[in-house]
Amino acid sequence: MGGSSSSEQVAETETPSFFTQEELNKLKSDFDTGGVEKVKPLIEKKVTDLDKTELNIAVTGESGTGKSCFINAMRGLRSDDPGAAEVGTTETTKEPTGYPHPTLPHVHYWDLPGTGSPEFRAARYLTEMKFKRYDFFIIISACRFKENDVKLAKEIKRLGKKFYFVRSKIDFDLYNTRNEKGVFNEKEELEKIRSDCVRKLAEAGFPDSPVFLISSFEPKHFDFIQLNEGLEGDLNNVKKRIFVLALPNLSVEIVQKKSKILRKLIWMFATLSGGMGAVPIPGVSLACDISILIGAIVSFRKCLGLDDASLQRLANRAGKPVEELKATVKAPLLEEITIDAIVRFGWGAAVVTVSALEFALDFVPVIGSIFGAGSSFLMTYKILSAALKDLTENAERVVKVAFETD
Repeated sequence: MGGSSSSEQVAETETPSFFTQEELNKLKSDFDTGGVEKVKPLIEKKVTDLDKTELNIAVTGESGTGKSCFINAMRGLRSDDPGAAEVGTTETTKEPTGYPHPTLPHVHYWDLPGTGSPEFRAARYLTEMKFKRYDFFIIISACRFKENDVKLAKEIKRLGKKFYFVRSKIDFDLYNTRNEKGVFNEKEELEKIRSDCVRKLAEAGFPDSPVFLISSFEPKHFDFIQLNEGLEGDLNNVKKRIFVLALPNLSVEIVQKKSKILRKLIWMFATLSGGMGAVPIPGVSLACDISILIGAIVSFRKCLGLDDASLQRLANRAGKPVEELKATVKAPLLEEITIDAIVRFGWGAAVVTVSALEFALDFVPVIGSIFGAGSSFLMTYKILSAALKDLTENAERVVKVAFETD
């Protein structure tokens, strides 16, 4: 691919992709006839809808394949963390069990009852499991993919939804191979397992289905990250947003993906910040709606894993004292977010020197500068941009310390 101009790069990062073209046209039309006040309700509804977006992921397979461990790993939890799925118990339930994400309650992972019975009927199973509820299915096997896994995949495909084959407990496979053979080539052994799975699935009628080899206890290794990238790539913009924000912070790249998504929300918060409730920031002549500003920063902090509960979960996962992770985060990011904290961190200082012209060049190209550079909009936009930058940099440092990466 060739290079892009700077304006093209800005457009790529700033385009508000949560809106359809029809919605963008309506925003422009409403602004032309009624100004900012007329478009505020539309943007407020969009922010609310995004916050309420549901994502339901079904995890199925035979009992004992590691479904509970996988669900915990996807939520960044260990089995002894509050809210974790119970691990190692005999499966007796015949109903789906939903596990909400610890910080995004509209994201659910559903542990579906085992598919291992001889009388298994895929069509009846999916009806009983409320098939339409789920955005996609993850079919987990701890050895080879069984006949019931294939039956289920065929029925899911017939009904028009996505599914993914996951081969779990790869760490145990390698452990057993090491005990049996002593020295061996790990890469070759993994390729052997993968090839065997792919071949058997092809024989069953799935010649192009990838197989993800994972260990729920080692999510930074094997295909765990590749699986998440595959899931992300098959979701639409709105669902993709919530899926990425729900990912555990396993790498700097995940933090950066989250930051990019959050940046696309800033102009919406900025538009809502004008009018009633606008209060000057101490030391700055411009004003904004303080509740919107603080609420957005608190939300950004939680999404980037810098709130107390998220840091504790990451510390548990990484086997590090939580104080070691917190020591890498600059105050007042760990404190209550207040106007005083915003002033102390200097997020509003640069606003005074930013002209309307400079701002327009940095604004959302799809909308253009229809919202102008009103003081409340400008203030909120610049403060949130500065806050997100600092939060992102701190989240990246935390991940590096947690997993001892450069």
